Amino acid sequence: MILFIDACVRENSRTRRLAQCLLKTLGGQYEHLRLEDCGFPAADEKFLEKRDRLLSEGKFEDSMFRYAVEFSRADEIVIAAPFWDLSFPAILKTYLEQINAVGITFRYTPEGVPEGLCRAKKLWYVTTAGGEFCPESYGFGYVRALAENFYGIESTMLIKATGLDIDTADVEKILLRCEKDIIEKHKGEII
Repeated sequence: MILFIDACVRENSRTRRLAQCLLKTLGGQYEHLRLEDCGFPAADEKFLEKRDRLLSEGKFEDSMFRYAVEFSRADEIVIAAPFWDLSFPAILKTYLEQINAVGITFRYTPEGVPEGLCRAKKLWYVTTAGGEFCPESYGFGYVRALAENFYGIESTMLIKATGLDIDTADVEKILLRCEKDIIEKHKGEII
């Protein structure tokens, strides 16, 4: 099953629209995780103490780890996150803090190198930006580094539409062109 991680806030999100086109193109069933509905606890000292204790005891069934377990068991992953303030919405960072769990999404080798424990071999990162400045090394780069270096996800793909808020932009034309590219490039890619 595909895990669709939705970090979009706006009801008529352009990023979500592109992610839904991708999901339809890939086919199959998906679980829609809308991050703003999750109510994550703060990763404060109390949270970290409890998490570290439970992880060291191997108590992965605790509800604290439900998002990490769900992420680790997904066959494929699609993340929809608009490009905000040179990154992505803060709720996505909070989610990543929740799933970054030793023994569930990754482990350390005896040499201290992270080794992925996730089933997914592919992650798609879908984003949109109002302007043309949307470097891959920013929001997508962070997610890619985690996916490939910690979670063991071999392939991360970036899908983006930029220039959507420029005064002369034909927003619908830009989105339709991106949707066409999604359909042409990704049809049937799901394992």
